[in-house]
This record gives sequence, structure tokens and C-alpha cells, in this order.
Amino acid sequence: MVDATVGVQALPESFRALGSLPAIDYADRFTLATDASATPEQWARAMFGDVPGFAQQVIWRGLLGLRLSRGRSPDTVAGWRVTGRGEDWIRLEAASWFLSGNLVVRTDGGMVSLGTFLHYDRRLGRRVWPPLSAVHRRLVPGVIRDAVTTVEGYTRPDGDRGRPGGSRARAPEPGKGEAR
Repeated sequence: MVDATVGVQALPESFRALGSLPAIDYADRFTLATDASATPEQWARAMFGDVPGFAQQVIWRGLLGLRLSRGRSPDTVAGWRVTGRGEDWIRLEAASWFLSGNLVVRTDGGMVSLGTFLHYDRRLGRRVWPPLSAVHRRLVPGVIRDAVTTVEGYTRPDGDRGRPGGSRARAPEPGKGEAR
């Protein structure tokens, strides 16, 4: 089960401190216990990919107007710039003309968390985000659960590690490969 915490004051200061915004107007954190193991960047790429997909572009670029990088880069995840990292966390950052945001992925003791921090740079942010936040809170648990499946798929049956953020297809299980 994915646990959700919504509200700036509801989040621990240690987690809020991972953000880079001058002030936080919206904050949430979704956490899932898992045995799957990956670096924070691998988790972020499992959640969002190397480049934004169609739905992400509609929401992030279309509705929120976020300026995202194009193409694959070690400095971006799904077009969001990597602006900070530590042993157990990574921070992604993007902005539009009316709001700025951070996505923070943190791993800690068999848990993976995704936090969203937003700062409304203009009044429009206060009008646009609240209705979208309801959709966001419905979608994020599935994003995290799908990321667990992706991370578990990084380790193939032969013990080799797959490439994070690449194909999400799993190698066939031993004895269940293609017919010859």
C-alpha cells in the first residue's frame, strides 16, 4: 500500500529540506515499502523515464507549461533537470511562467518515496494546481507501484543488471523463452 502525506507542515523537515524552492505552497509525499533495490536516480527513471511520455507532456508541458529539456541526458530525468542528489535522494526541477516545482525521490530502509513541491510564482498557479492536484494524487500511487515492477525487472534471471530507464520489458523466465 502506498502511504500519502499531503501538506507542507505534514512532511518532516528532513524531507522538506531536500527541496530547492524559495517557499513551498504545495507539498506531498507518497511512500511505498519494497524489497526492490535501486539508486534514487534509477527509481526516478523507473517512475518517469528518460524523456517525458505523451501523457507527461500533456500534463507537464500542456497544462502546467513546464519548460522541460528535450532528449536524453544524464543531467535530466523525463526533461526535468537534476539539481541535487545525495546517497539516498535525488531532486528534479522544472518551472513554467507561473509555478516552479521539485520532484524528490528518496530511498530509505526498504522504502521509496516521491515528493512533489510547488511554489506559485504567479496567481495562476493557485488556480491551476488545486484541481490538477486531485488528479496527481490519484495517479502517483500507480506511478510508484509501476516503478517497483520496473526496478524488479532490472535484475534479469541470469543475474545481469538491466539498464535503468530503458526498456521496461522483462527477460523471459528460465524455461519460458521463445519456442525454437
